[in-house]
Amino acid sequence: MKAAPKPRGRARRGTLWIVVAVLAASGAIRLGVGVAEAVARDETERPPATAAAAPDPAPLLAALQAREARVAEMEAALADRMQALSVAESRISLQMQALVDAERALSATLALADQAAETDIARLTAVYESMKPKDAAILFEEMEPEFAAGFLARMRPEAAAGVLAGLEPRSAYAISVILAGRNALVPTE
Repeated sequence: MKAAPKPRGRARRGTLWIVVAVLAASGAIRLGVGVAEAVARDETERPPATAAAAPDPAPLLAALQAREARVAEMEAALADRMQALSVAESRISLQMQALVDAERALSATLALADQAAETDIARLTAVYESMKPKDAAILFEEMEPEFAAGFLARMRPEAAAGVLAGLEPRSAYAISVILAGRNALVPTE
């Protein structure tokens, strides 16, 4: 007899599940009806789409036309500027070419001047070499030691030795020091 109470507990659980299912179904139905009513109310409260006033296109059109006019002005200004830049660029190119030509001419003139100066110094050196050492020594005595050292460095060694021998010892020493130190500062590497 103890087995009979077990079916009762199961029956109560089954009934409980049926009541829960019925309550859930009722809630779902009420929720569905409430949503449908809310949607229906929303549809009736909205004004029809055709009733809305369309914006006036005249101000928008005027703004677009004004902007187009500004853009056209800017494009014209840019075109003028590009033309001015093109003209300036061609002028600069011509001036650069003239500058290059002038530089070449100046270089040629300087080369001629250097060659002429070198020719003059070579002639003067030859004159000093052909003089008697005693007479040349008198001239070298009057020269600045740096200047005299330049000529003595260009002279043949035997002619330079004769001139140095005719100089006073202080002058000969000063010129010798300059000659010895002329290339001391030249880099070796």
